[in-house]
Amino acid sequence: MIYIITKGAKFTLLCNNAFIYEGYHSCFIPKAMKKIVLAIDIGGTNTKIGLVTKEGRILGVKVFETRAKLPYKNFMQKLEEKVNMLLNEHNAFFRIEAIGVGAPNVNILTGNMENPPNLNWGTSVPLTKSIEEIWKFPTIVANDANAAAIGEMTFGMAQGMKNFVMLTLGTGLGSGIVINGQLLTGEHGLAGELGHTKVDPYGRQCNCGLRGCLENYVSVTGIKRTVFELISEMTEDSPLKKLSFDDLKGEMIAEAALNGDPIAIKAFELTGEILGSKLADSVAHLDPEAIILAGGLGNAGDILLNPTVASMEKNLFTAYKGKIKVLISKEPSANSILGPAALAINNLTYSS
Repeated sequence: MIYIITKGAKFTLLCNNAFIYEGYHSCFIPKAMKKIVLAIDIGGTNTKIGLVTKEGRILGVKVFETRAKLPYKNFMQKLEEKVNMLLNEHNAFFRIEAIGVGAPNVNILTGNMENPPNLNWGTSVPLTKSIEEIWKFPTIVANDANAAAIGEMTFGMAQGMKNFVMLTLGTGLGSGIVINGQLLTGEHGLAGELGHTKVDPYGRQCNCGLRGCLENYVSVTGIKRTVFELISEMTEDSPLKKLSFDDLKGEMIAEAALNGDPIAIKAFELTGEILGSKLADSVAHLDPEAIILAGGLGNAGDILLNPTVASMEKNLFTAYKGKIKVLISKEPSANSILGPAALAINNLTYSS
C-alpha cells in the first residue's frame, strides 16, 4: 500500500502506527514492518529512552537530564523533543506497537506517579495520560524497579525464575518483587517500596518526609553522604576530599575503592553491611530464589557484592543460610531500557 504524506518538521505518524522521517514526501510501506516498542526510563537524575525490538534488541538510545526540580511540563517538552530526535535518527521503517515506562512511585493501577520523593512534580503526576496524549500509542507504566524486574525475567538473569527480588540502586533505591512468576503489585498498586523501609528512625532525612530510609544509605546518593561523613572522621589522604558533593559520582567512589582508597573502601563496607541486613529481612518475608542488583551503584560489582552477601548471611534466619543468591545484573547499562520495553512487549500479542 502506498501512503502519500507531506514533509513535517519532525516525523509524521501514519494511520497504521508507522512513522516516516523528515525529508520524505511519499513512501512505500512494506507489509512486514519491524515491530518495536518505545521504552522510557525516568530517573531522579537522568531519563533514558530507547527503541527496542520484541526480541530485546536495542536499536537506539537517548539520555538526557531529568531536571527534576523544574516543572513537569518542562520535562514532557524535553521528552517529546528527545523521542522525536531518536525516531528521526533511524532511517528504516518500524511499527511502534506500544510504549513502556518505568518511573519512581508509579501506581500501576492508575498510571500516575504518586508523591515521587526525588521529583518536584507534585503529589499525583498523570504519566500515562500525558504520554498517550502526545504519541497515541498504548502506554504501560510501572515503578522503575518493577519494570526492571520484568526486564530481567524476560531478557536477563531471572529467566526461568519464579521468585526473586530486583533492586535498582540509582539516585534512590527501587525494588520489584516477583512471586510465583507474577509481579507483586499490592492492594493499592504500590507494593515493593523497600527503599523506604527503616534503617534508623533517627537517621538521615529522606525526601519522602521520613527519617532513616534505606535509600538514604544504599543508593548513589546514600553512598555519597556516607563518603562525606567519613571524610569528616578519617584522617587518611583521599582524592575524594577534593570534590564537592555535586561533583562526586558513584563511579568515582567505585574507582577510588578499586585503587585502594581507604575512605571509598570503608564507604562500600558500610553500604554493604546495611544493605545485607535489610536483604535478610526481605528474605524472611519472601523466601526468594535470588536478589538481583542493578543501577549505578550495582555497577560497582564485587566491591559492593562481597560485603552485602557477608552481612546478609550473618543476619539470615538459619533455615535460609546459603540458599539465597545475590546477583548483579549482567547488563546494568541496558537494564533501564529493557525493563520498560519488556512491560510493553509482555502486554502485546505479536503476530508471527
